[in-house]
Parts: sequence; C-alpha cells; structure tokens
Amino acid sequence: MHRGDGVEKERRTEKNELLIEGRNEVIEAFRSGKTVDRLYMLDGASDGPMQTIRREAKKQGLRIDFVDRRRLDEMSETGRHQGVIARIAAYRYAEVEDILRKAEEKKEDLFVILLDNIEDPHNLGAIIRTANLAGAHGVIIPKDRAVGLTATVAKASAGAINYTPVARVTNLARTIEDLKKEGVWFVCADTDGDAPYGQDLTGPIGLVIGAEGSGVGKLVKSKCDYISAIPTKGDIDSLNASVAAGVMAFEIVRQREYASRNR
Repeated sequence: MHRGDGVEKERRTEKNELLIEGRNEVIEAFRSGKTVDRLYMLDGASDGPMQTIRREAKKQGLRIDFVDRRRLDEMSETGRHQGVIARIAAYRYAEVEDILRKAEEKKEDLFVILLDNIEDPHNLGAIIRTANLAGAHGVIIPKDRAVGLTATVAKASAGAINYTPVARVTNLARTIEDLKKEGVWFVCADTDGDAPYGQDLTGPIGLVIGAEGSGVGKLVKSKCDYISAIPTKGDIDSLNASVAAGVMAFEIVRQREYASRNR
C-alpha cells in the first residue's frame, strides 16, 4: 500500500508505550484489529483520511482527544505525524463475559474490581497485581478518562496482567446495572461511607475504586449498594488508589474466608 509522505514507523516512547503516527498508519491499525487506547487528532482537521479515522474510532466507541499542533509535535519524535497519533494497547483486553466465565469455571462467587477515572499507569498495574493475589476474577476499566493496558501498566502488575483479565467498557454505570441483574452487589470505596468491617461483602461482589482526589464519579457511586470508608488516623485526605484497593480487596477476602469456615 502506498503510504505517501506518512511513512511513520511503529515506535516505542521512553515509557515503552507503543505509538503509531501518520494517517494511513493509524487507519491500518484500526482495520487490522489493533486496540487503540488513545487517539490524538489535530483540532480542526477534517479532510478525507481524518474523517475515515473518526469513523473507525466511532466503531470502537473511542473518544478522540482533539489537540493543537504543538501537543502533537511534543509527542512525535519524527515531526511527521500528519496531525494524528494513536496509542496502542500493549495487551489485549478481555470481555466482561470472560470474567464471568472465569468465576463460573472456578465455581466461585464473582469478585470483580471496577476502576473509575484511574489515569496513573502505576496505580492500574498495582491494582491488577492486587486483584490477582486477592483472587478477583478480573478488572473492569472505562474507555474514557482512564489509562489503558500500556507497557508501563504491565510492568507495574509484576506479571499479573498475564493471568487477570482486564475488560474495557464504554459505560461503567451501565455495566454495573447489567451485573446487578446477575445478582452482583457493589461496594464503592469513598471517604463519606461507613467502615467496611460491618458491611456484608460476601457473595458475588464488585469493588469500585476511584482516582485519588476526584474519587468515584457521582453516577457510578449512585449505582453502588454500599459506600465504604477505610478508617484512617493520619493528617492527609486519602489513601493512594492502589492501596485503597488492596485494603478493600483483602477485607472481602477475609469476610469470604470467615463465611466459608462458618457455614
């Protein structure tokens, strides 16, 4: 295929995250089935190839980040990005059904961790690691306003990403509603809740964790059955998101094991 002036090679940034530059290259990435995590396009560009890229992004339910040329120039190493750069997932995403199937195969009540607004790849990687060690059947993340499965995430997961499925959904609140129909209860970690130790976190459970500062979004929070606040005694506002996920995940493990022993 003729690539014109956009002979942009796949390359890795200093963070070892795969970027694809150039209009034809980005179109090919979409059409070859690669999972695009983030798409950056020059604001105002609307010629034929750019319209094609927009259509392909819409098919994937991918939000486009419209940026100025300076931002694209900063991201690009060659300076020949042609107004578009795509960040490609380093690992393939699972489907929510894959997570449900994993619980069924193990004959266990579903345990899934849902993340809202987590943009730090180190936090996501650490949470995937925690999910694996706590016996969670998978992790669910949103497509927008969240980091995807970059190489940095994979490294921070210490290999857990190879064993714990991560699904990416368009609408986290709707996913919660769908899982509720399957009998899943949801607990949200937030500062204005009650201590988790008095809440019943046994049975099929979804643990919802939000980003530091912004926390869980209002709509997602409203869908949860429990709001849990981890008791703290320090002088700062909140725990790191991955630490909060660890505390809550292992409280769920503790309650499950206690319930199992006392049946």
